[in-house]
Amino acid sequence: MMSRDARLLFLGCSTSVGVPVIGCQCQVCHSSDPRDHRTRSSIFLEGDFGKVLVDSGPDLHQQAIREGLSAVDAVLYTHGHVDHVAGFDELRAFCWRRKEPLPLYASPGTITILHGMFPWAFAAEGTASGYVKARPVPFEGPFQIRSLQITPIPVSHGAVETHGFLFEHQQRRIAYLSDVKTIPECSLPHLENLDVLIIDALRPEPHPTHLSLSESLEIIRKCRPRSAYLTHLGHELAWEETNSALPPHVHVAYDGLVLPL
Repeated sequence: MMSRDARLLFLGCSTSVGVPVIGCQCQVCHSSDPRDHRTRSSIFLEGDFGKVLVDSGPDLHQQAIREGLSAVDAVLYTHGHVDHVAGFDELRAFCWRRKEPLPLYASPGTITILHGMFPWAFAAEGTASGYVKARPVPFEGPFQIRSLQITPIPVSHGAVETHGFLFEHQQRRIAYLSDVKTIPECSLPHLENLDVLIIDALRPEPHPTHLSLSESLEIIRKCRPRSAYLTHLGHELAWEETNSALPPHVHVAYDGLVLPL
């Protein structure tokens, strides 16, 4: 894929329970608008740097089939919560076509969680054919996957430190913050001069571990990205109603949305 065709794809943009929510009778859960049907939050980037998946949530199989994904060159993890790692075993389909283990980039703490949940994928004596073969790559700072520069951005997700990512490719800067309640001062410089800010906006009401809609809009106002997209959305936010009420440069993301990278 040529650099001019590099893209960022929203595989999913829901909160941990998905939308529709099991057993819920609300308007959004019964909406006929496909943009109100949300799978668990994840993105996929591809270009001349290869194919990079961010998080392997419980809907990865569905997302990969829907979008026709056939290869992954690396996986980045924001943190070790179940809604971001539970699709780990689906990575086996992307290992079948590889000779080398699949690189998994994550904080040391998240690597430890993955190792504890899926020890067979990290076995020193090797993994049986047909299963995930992982190569953990702990990050402490910026790193590069070919032409894609990646900077982990520490954020607070309640009592849990998670990571967003700043992606820099050619002259374009996109930040992805899927699970965040507060942003420490040390992380704010990474959010300057952004082309796109993708940020958590769980619901209108305050939440102890996620940004509310108004809190997200305040961060967008302070950071002044050229455009912004809201993700990790609950069923309290209808796509059409919410999107039409936002400032012109702010949008509600939806599954399958593609942005140029």
